[in-house]
Amino acid sequence: MKLIIALGLLIALVFLGLAALLVMDRRADRAEWRRLAALQPQAPQRFASDMVADLPEPARRYFSFMIAPGAPLWTVAEIDMTGQFSLGTKQAPAYRPMRARQILAAPEGFVWAMRTRGGLPISGSDSGTWTRFRILWLIPVARLGGDADHRRSAFGRYVAEAVIWSPAALLPGPGVTWEAAGEDTARVTIRHAGLEQAVDVTVDSEGRPVEVSFQRWSDANPEKVHRLQPFGAVMSDFREVGGYRLPFRVEAGNMFGTDAYFPFFLADVSEIRFPAPAR
Repeated sequence: MKLIIALGLLIALVFLGLAALLVMDRRADRAEWRRLAALQPQAPQRFASDMVADLPEPARRYFSFMIAPGAPLWTVAEIDMTGQFSLGTKQAPAYRPMRARQILAAPEGFVWAMRTRGGLPISGSDSGTWTRFRILWLIPVARLGGDADHRRSAFGRYVAEAVIWSPAALLPGPGVTWEAAGEDTARVTIRHAGLEQAVDVTVDSEGRPVEVSFQRWSDANPEKVHRLQPFGAVMSDFREVGGYRLPFRVEAGNMFGTDAYFPFFLADVSEIRFPAPAR
């Protein structure tokens, strides 16, 4: 009997510890979300073609397609999405239905909160500082971050996502430079807080961005060693949102442009918002 009681107490303590950890993690998610939302400009400028007049032609084409003349230059976006997320490999992708919400505030950061549907539930969040995921809403299966490798990898991700969903954050200015990388490709380089990331965006004849690609700092390789390797995404289903034309379908993955390309992230956006600035 004493053994059963002791075992019960141990299980209860473990449960309480995991529950407390979940509460702290969710509190951190909310705090980071609020911090990033507060970066929305109070009185944004309005887009005008002369803002990009000195850029290479593919970059001008990109901005002219993505942002309507006179649109407010919101730099923080919130994105709701469903889709599929792979927990496997190219040979055995094991895609799981997922639902996620994200705040994107390049070059400062992002939070992506996701949960799978069906089967053993997985939930958690990614940010510029951490990766935290659980099964059964409580049991940790991944707790990463807090180091230079994670920070560098995350920076590459959310700079690339800014090309996709928050183009106003990439207008030329301090820390943002553009150059031509081909007849239909422009390269944006973002420098912020000691980090630097270049991302190529390929546009069609109208300026619609059809793919982004870059060298991402990642350990998604058989050796599990952090190194630069290709990453990219293809975009489609563009819709108008508050003076912007943004993709509502995105497929992304590692080893982009090679035979090993594996799109582990298949997202169908349900809503994009530009949150009101904090008062």
